[in-house]
Amino acid sequence: MPKDLLYPSAAEQKNCHKLKRLIQSPNSYFMDVKCPGCFHITTVFSNAQTVVLCTGCSMMLTQPTGGKCRLTEGCAYRRKVD
Repeated sequence: MPKDLLYPSAAEQKNCHKLKRLIQSPNSYFMDVKCPGCFHITTVFSNAQTVVLCTGCSMMLTQPTGGKCRLTEGCAYRRKVD
C-alpha cells in the first residue's frame, strides 16, 4: 500500500514522537482549571510537577504523576489557545 511521505495524515502525526513529526511541536500545554468548590479559574501546566492549589479556597486541583498531572475529581478544564 503506497504511503504519502510529504503529506501525512493528522492522525499519523499525532501518534508520532514529538521530534519526528513533520513540524515539531510539544505534547504539553497550559490549561484553565475550574475549582468545583468556588468556581475560581486557575492556569495550570499540563505536566506540573507540584501540587496546585486553588487560590480562592485552597483546595487541591492537581496532583503530579510521572508525566501529565492528574486533576482532582470534579475539576473541569479547557486547553488554552495561543
